[in-house]
Order: sequence, then C-alpha cells, then structure tokens
Amino acid sequence: MVTASTPGRVEPGPASDPRPSDPRPSDPRPSDRRLSDPRPAGRRGGSPLLRLVGQARGARGRLAGAAVLGGLASGCAVALMATSAWLIARAAQQPPVLYLMVAVVAVRTFGIGRGVLRYLERLVSHDAAFRVLGRMRERLVAHLAVLAPAGLPLWRRGDLLSRMVDDVDDAGDAFLRGLLPLAGAVLVGGGTVVLAMLILPAAGAALAGCLLVACVLAPLITARWTARTERQVVRQRAQRARLVNEILDDLPEVTVLGALDGRMAELDSVEREHRRVTISTARAAGLATGLAVISMGAAVWLAARWGVPAVVDSDLDPVLLAVIVLTPLALTDVVQAVGFAASTLRRSAASTGRLFAVLDTRPVTGPEPSDPLPFPRDPGGPMIRLRGVCARWPGAQRDALTDVDLDLVPGRRTVLLGESGSGKTTLLAVLLGFLTPTAGTITVDGADVAELDAEEVRGLFAWCDQRAYLFDSSLAENVRLARSGASDEDVAAALRVVGAGDWLDSLPDGLATRVGEHGQAVSGGERQRVALARAVLADRPVLLADEPAAHLDPATADAVTDLIMQPTPDRSVLLVTHRATDAVLGDALLEMLDGRCRPLRVPAGSGTIATP
Repeated sequence: MVTASTPGRVEPGPASDPRPSDPRPSDPRPSDRRLSDPRPAGRRGGSPLLRLVGQARGARGRLAGAAVLGGLASGCAVALMATSAWLIARAAQQPPVLYLMVAVVAVRTFGIGRGVLRYLERLVSHDAAFRVLGRMRERLVAHLAVLAPAGLPLWRRGDLLSRMVDDVDDAGDAFLRGLLPLAGAVLVGGGTVVLAMLILPAAGAALAGCLLVACVLAPLITARWTARTERQVVRQRAQRARLVNEILDDLPEVTVLGALDGRMAELDSVEREHRRVTISTARAAGLATGLAVISMGAAVWLAARWGVPAVVDSDLDPVLLAVIVLTPLALTDVVQAVGFAASTLRRSAASTGRLFAVLDTRPVTGPEPSDPLPFPRDPGGPMIRLRGVCARWPGAQRDALTDVDLDLVPGRRTVLLGESGSGKTTLLAVLLGFLTPTAGTITVDGADVAELDAEEVRGLFAWCDQRAYLFDSSLAENVRLARSGASDEDVAAALRVVGAGDWLDSLPDGLATRVGEHGQAVSGGERQRVALARAVLADRPVLLADEPAAHLDPATADAVTDLIMQPTPDRSVLLVTHRATDAVLGDALLEMLDGRCRPLRVPAGSGTIATP
C-alpha cells in the first residue's frame, strides 16, 4: 500500500473526535467477528517493576555481575576504612615496621580496587541497562506500528514522545540507581555486620539495628510522603512535554488567534506545580539522607559505648576498637544510596507503568494468519467485496460503521458522499487494514482477507489523503516515496500525468527543488498533485481518495478530482467526498449516513447493490 499523506495517519480518532454522530451499537454476527473488543486493554496484574525485570532476559547475567562488582567496590571502601583504622591504631603502638607492611599493602590494594571495581561495575551495569532499554524501545515501536494509525489518537500529542524518551530513561534508572545499589547494600551491609559480630557481638548487633533503621525504616517513613509526589513528577513531565509540543506545532495558529499568552500561562502553571512537587521530593530525600547519617553516627557511638568497656575488661584488643568504631562511617555512602534508590524505584514504577499501559493496549487489527492462503492474482484487477462490515474506533462506545456493503470492481469509479463524522474515513481505514472490522467479511476475489497476508492486501491500495504530508526534502524524493527504486524519469513522468508538468518545468532546480518543512514551499494544489503523482508512480490496482479537494480553491479542486476519476480499465477508484458536484463523476454513487452506506446509483446490471 502507498499513501499520499502522513504514513499511517487517519484524521479522525477517539482522542480528538469522539464521534457523536456514530451509529448506535451494532449486533454483529458472532461467526464474523474479527476483534471482540478493540478498546484498550485493562491493566495486567503484577508490579511494573517486576514486569520490567522480566524484560531483562538475556541481560540478567550482566546485571548480576554488575551487582557483585558494585558490592565488591563498596566492600573495598569498607575494607579500606577498617584496614586504615587498624593500621593507625597499630602504628600508635610503635611495632616493628615489618609488622605493618601487610596492612600498608592492603590499604593500597583496597584503594586501587575500589576505583577499578567501580569503573567495571559502571561498564557492565550500563551495558546491561542499555540492552534492556533498547529492547523496550523496540517493543514499544513494534507495538505502536501495530496500533497505528487508528490506535495512536488514544494518546495526546507529545505524550508518546515523553514515554519513549523520559519514561524509558526512568526505567533504566530502576536498574542503575535502584536495584543494583540495593543489591550492593545488602552484600556490603551484611558482610560488615558479620565482621563486627566476629570482633564484638554487641557492636555487630548495634550496627545491624542501625542499618535496619537507615535502610528500611527511613525509606518507609518517606515512602508515604514521596509515593504520590513521584507519580506527580512523571505526570507533570509528560504534561509539560505535551504542552511544549502543541505550542510549537500550533505556533502560527495560536499567535494569529491571540492565544499564545494563554498557552504560555498554562505552561508556566505546569512549571510552578512541577517545582513545588520537586521541592517536596527533595525535602523527603534530604530527610532520608539525614536519617542515614544519624543512624551511622549512632552505630559509631554504640560501638564505642560497648567497645571501651570491653577493652577495659581486656575482652577486646584496643586496636580492634578502632576498627569497630570507624568502620560504620564507610557505610554512610552505601546507606544514602539506599534512600536514593527507594525514591528512584518509586519514580521508575510510575514511568514503567506508563510504558506497559502502551504495551498492554490491544491491537486494532486482527492477528496475522499463521498459514496464509495463496494470494489471488486476477490479471484484470482484484474484486474487493465488503459484506455486513461493522467497525469501531479504540475507546469508542459504539460502532462507527454498521452493516456496510461495498463492491470495488476493476474499472469502476465509485463516489462516496457523506458529511464529516458519518464514517467515510473509518471505511477507508478498514479497507487499508488500519482497523479490523468487529463483524462482517472482506474478500479479495472471493478469498477472506483475514486468511491472506496483510502486507499483500495493503499492497493493493494507493491512498490519496486530503492533506498529503511532504517531507523536508526534494520534490523527487517526496514522490519517490511511493516506489523507492523509481528513476528521475519515472518521477517526472508521474508528475506530468497528474498535470504538474508546467509547474515542474518552471522550477529552477527541477526535481531537486526542496519543498520545505511540512511542504511550506508548495501550494495546496501542488501538494495534492504530488500526492496523486505518488499514486500514479505506485501503480496499484485500487485508488482510495479521501477528500482530495479539501483546502483547495474550486478550480484546483475540480482539476484534481477530474484527474483522480479518469477511467482506467484495470483500476478501481473510491472517491470519498462531501462535495455534491462530484456525484456525476462516478459510475456508482453511495451515501454514508450515521455509519451506514446506502446506494444512490449503481451501474446497470451489476447485481451487487440494489438501487433503492
């Protein structure tokens, strides 16, 4: 299939067009149903973070290795503190210098090892996280391709971009700044408690209690404070991205209408609220950090409280007193990382939930057949027949099409009249495979499209939209979008067929002329001729034209429509329009009203649609 507009774009959608004129719900025949419910799926069970870990298949070994390396790096920091304390205390006793050489070498080893292991941990953890994020983005894009274009209006402009960038980055933080620091803290904290227990059980018990306060109680205290604010941060960030995107996209219109100040005030309000929530989150993080420092200070005091009497009673070597008193100080950074990890995981959970909300949305198209039938190849062109077709947009409460019958016969030009919202574009979306019917059948030369290869079915159609999208590239490349291997001669010939030869000859750079961003350098009529040239270059057996005369002056509109409706023996044309003057151009004339299609004129002897 080749489109002459934005690839995968359908103008109406439930987010911007609730379709109040859609017909009442149909009663589809169960045997013909393709999608039982095309609305978005509800939330699946399970924590978003657990589901995110499930996406780490293939990288779990690296993540486990990164956790071990991080634990060893933090362990080197603790060992460095403990060894340094022992060395200083032992050196104060002025033993022979050789007694200190092992400790001196150990200090150097732990000092170097901490930096080297932390560097390796960063390499391994980021490699693993980026693999998971890359796989997550691939899944999102692949799923959006299945949803496009009918399912994309479920999200506001800019929201999907925020999910693809900011929310995916937050998902990566769940590993880098959440789960891995927690795993390292468990390894190092447990090892340090065991060391303290071996030296002085009372000091080890005190250290274990202080670690529980800093790593469990403090995050729980701040959890109720920050759980809601972290979700607000994610929502406000998405809202800000959406507003900025909409303001930039609609800047000319809102400026002319004098609405720019209002939109900027709305953006400023979002920014103020975002700052307020961020300050609240920072206060909670500061509280958690303060509790961590106080807890480790308490561990030092308690170690001294029980260690000094033990030394006096000769139950503890004085040198080891320095070890159990100073070692908890090395855990301060580890404990602070735990508080930050808890806050990060809450934000990551909110962001990851938004990602899975997209992935859990049911496709609006039916599943591909596992064993597709051979595609029918009629040299005279395909006969496409719709019988009893019903269709519904995602999120809608009722069908937009009800019991539609339509025949697209080679050589026949069909005009479909109807007001906006009557279901005309929905019918095109169904034909193009963007939206799977909830009931009814569509056949190509007698073969059900549900049992054919979807790409081959789409390859039957060329689509000319009411406002064709032009890329900021050359004229040749914009036309060549329909057939990538076409030569410049083929492109020029297609332009001349659609009546753009004089315009092409007048361009100083010819086919190399750039059309500007969004095609701003060309007029509306020239844009539509580029769209038609794409359809001509594609040379597909069925041409679907969706309001091609929209936004054009009457003379240009008539010229474009006449070009579309030129008779071709092996090609069928479906012209969707609301202009009553186009009715005389077709061999068959249909009217769409409230999602139902009724014939106004059909070719004599067709026997497919009865004239009322």
